[in-house]
Amino acid sequence: MQVFAIALTTGLILFGAEIFVPGGILGTIGALALMTAIVSGFFAFPEHGAAVAIGIVFLIGVAIVLWVRFFPKSRIGKGMTVENNLSTFKATEDGLQALEGKTGVAASALRPSGYCTIDGRRVDVVTFGEMVEKGQAVRVVEIKGNRVVVEAVQEN
Repeated sequence: MQVFAIALTTGLILFGAEIFVPGGILGTIGALALMTAIVSGFFAFPEHGAAVAIGIVFLIGVAIVLWVRFFPKSRIGKGMTVENNLSTFKATEDGLQALEGKTGVAASALRPSGYCTIDGRRVDVVTFGEMVEKGQAVRVVEIKGNRVVVEAVQEN
């Protein structure tokens, strides 16, 4: 009887914990514990073993339905899911094309990536491989999507 209760409780907890620790290990161990509960149910309740097995399968189904129905609305569930409507999401930042050909100042050392201030705007940039020191003047030479390529401006 104790093996039955322990296996059933452990199986349900591990099966539910699979949501937080993906990878299949906890879910597999939980499923094995539930199978142990079904088998030990036949020994603990010999006359009602089949009913216990059906009850455990039903309990698993109810637990899954309740989990799917109520977990996403819980505080933890809301923290784990995306609620924003992503239909208006843009992968590229607006206004980067207007920076092409403009000059700015390296706000960090570019080795070969870093940040520059161009037209009063902080922009994530890369170079063609050369290293640029912080404070050096740069010019935007290429923009592809969100990738802004700059080169150092040689001062005369």
